[in-house]
Amino acid sequence: KGAQASPAMPTARDEKSPVREADDEKTPMDIEGSKHEDGPEMDIEAAVKVRGEVKRGKREVRSGKAEVGVKRGKMEVGQDSKADNLPWVEKYRPKHLEDLISQDDKLATISRLIDAGKMPHILLYGPPGTGKTSTILACARKLNGDNFGSMVLELNASDDRGISVVRNQIKGFASSRQLFRKGIKLIILDECDSMTRDSQFALRRVIEKYTTNTRFCLICNYINKITPALQSRCTKFRFGPLDRKQVTGRVQEIADKEGVKLTEDGLKAIVELAEGDMRKCLNVLQSCHLAYPKVDAETVYLSTGNPSPKVMKGIIDSLWNQPFREVYHSTRKLMKTNGYALADILRMIHNQVTKIKMPAKALMLLLDKMSNIEFNLSAGADDAVQLGALVGAFALAKSLCQE
Repeated sequence: KGAQASPAMPTARDEKSPVREADDEKTPMDIEGSKHEDGPEMDIEAAVKVRGEVKRGKREVRSGKAEVGVKRGKMEVGQDSKADNLPWVEKYRPKHLEDLISQDDKLATISRLIDAGKMPHILLYGPPGTGKTSTILACARKLNGDNFGSMVLELNASDDRGISVVRNQIKGFASSRQLFRKGIKLIILDECDSMTRDSQFALRRVIEKYTTNTRFCLICNYINKITPALQSRCTKFRFGPLDRKQVTGRVQEIADKEGVKLTEDGLKAIVELAEGDMRKCLNVLQSCHLAYPKVDAETVYLSTGNPSPKVMKGIIDSLWNQPFREVYHSTRKLMKTNGYALADILRMIHNQVTKIKMPAKALMLLLDKMSNIEFNLSAGADDAVQLGALVGAFALAKSLCQE
């Protein structure tokens, strides 16, 4: 306790103190008295404390500004890029019945039923990309407005479609009642042709029991996979392929909004490949825009992997004019080199062969053979074997034409 400070242990006033060595850089808060012997001196601990608080305050201010800038930047980027990151299929999905193109007679009928408050159970069927899901979602918004989220249950093919879903999830939603809200609840079963037979049978009774406060909307591509009992409980609307003129106008409108350099032949190629499927049109347009600076017919066929009309003309000419072995090997090599699928070639041959003038017997033979080849390909048959069958079908058709 009584030990005195030795020269090896510097005191607080020693000029070689570690505290003084760390205090080389002065701040505006330094007091002149600490520099001069004749001025008032400040306690070192208090001076260090004051300087620490000042530096800490500066760091907090700087970090606060940076944090605010980062948050503001995230908010601005998020608001601007949220819509840009969406696929164009979802970005431009119609929100109201008035925004839908084509299917005018079906839309007018459904709209009148909603306005009259007499909406029945609905079954929408037809090829993909024709507006079935967009139509029923627009109907749900028109029926429920701001209560869309709590009054609509949507199940897709990715969800479980077993009988347990019908008995638990669907039945539970249909049987519940909203205390402070009025309106009809809507259960949307998209791609319901993938539902099992047992779940379809269980759904019959649920539809009948909860009709007072719930409406069911079934959406499918193949109506023959829906049981007759379910079909009889719904009002059916068939959605056919979209009109090409209306699809062309809509695709051009979206291309202008997105700044796509779309040529006339590119637009025509997209519409022809889609065959009335609006979803396919937008997917092809977006993929071509991301891959190439300009969207023309060549880039469209390259992006989709489909043979161009020029290539198809050469294939059909060789099928009609060259010997069996030669046309088989040349077509097989062409498919391997460019990655063409026989199913795509077969579909495009079908579009062209019906325009060729030939005897009725030859055309009937070709169409019959091509339908069998398409069925075999859908079942997983080998492309090489089915290509031989296609070349053989044309050889038989040529012999009938020569007779």
